[in-house]
Amino acid sequence: MKVFISSLIGGYEALRQAARDAITSLGHEPVMAEDFRAQATSPQVACLQALRSADLVALVLVDRYGQAQPGSGISPTHEEYLEARGNKPILLFVLEGVTPEPKQQELLREAQGWQGGLFREGFKTPEQLRTLITRSIHTYELAHASGPIDGSALARDAEALLSRHERDRGQGGTALRFALTCGPVRQILRPAELEAESLADAIQQQAMFGSPRIFGKEERVETSIEEDALVLSQEGGALARIDEKGRIELRLLLERGSRRDQGFGSMLGVIEETVLRELANAISFSAWLLDHVDPTQRAMHVGIAAMLDASDHLGWRTQAEQDASPNSGTMRMFSGPDKPVSRDRPRASLKFDAARLAEDLMVPMRRQRKK
Repeated sequence: MKVFISSLIGGYEALRQAARDAITSLGHEPVMAEDFRAQATSPQVACLQALRSADLVALVLVDRYGQAQPGSGISPTHEEYLEARGNKPILLFVLEGVTPEPKQQELLREAQGWQGGLFREGFKTPEQLRTLITRSIHTYELAHASGPIDGSALARDAEALLSRHERDRGQGGTALRFALTCGPVRQILRPAELEAESLADAIQQQAMFGSPRIFGKEERVETSIEEDALVLSQEGGALARIDEKGRIELRLLLERGSRRDQGFGSMLGVIEETVLRELANAISFSAWLLDHVDPTQRAMHVGIAAMLDASDHLGWRTQAEQDASPNSGTMRMFSGPDKPVSRDRPRASLKFDAARLAEDLMVPMRRQRKK
């Protein structure tokens, strides 16, 4: 496999050598500007042509942006990123502990905000970079050894999980139900690992006291094995479920920390900011749990689905609307139950784009409630 190394050259030779060493250690071919012979075309044209022939791009972004090119007005690294985006898988490695130049900061935001085919890691030393590139390429190979991943199928499977466990609906309070599936589909947990007390203890500790927290701190947690899944539940209705394929299901109470906890009864409406917060919590908790059971990242892509578990008559309102009129609300009439909404993303998005991913799920949920 040919791996194109895209980065500044002057002053960063140690980083480029670390990238070369990582690629060659796996038996692959590094494609680097330093190795190009003299050509009739400009060096940057030669780089872009070499990038097009590569199978994978390792993009290393440091603090400096680089010299803008006369034709494009952007740096060579920026040109290479734009050429690869949408055409090649990109592994992004970002130098940490430095202050990027303004234009480099813009490139970082642009690259990290892109959803397709990009996985991000941070490093501080050439040795760390070599280790991260080695691991990322190896993980990429594992992910593609079983053939291409159908992201839309993963999203549909996540929706199906919510339908499969329909009995979880109405288990107490207004709640958010969330499901995650991962691919390529394979066994992530052996039966003995699923039943190990240490796994249940780790999930309970994170759910009750971690950041984010998805369980109440006071309620008792019940642990059980249902078919091929480990289930942790609380009397109030909060739930976490994971099975041997790494599929995750969560039920998060939307009334945590609200009027219900203060003894004022249930909510008079679904609060937009609360839904958005709990969606972000569900995504972050799932990222932690997936890393815990699959630290070598055999699963590289995820499908996620979410839906409200709330009384049909509850309307949708913002926190400002709730504060302005806390004792009244708009009732929905004959709208039918909420339906799942879903998305598929690279696994890295769970960590590096959780806020936007939560918003992408929240908006269609809001449309359903306000229709």
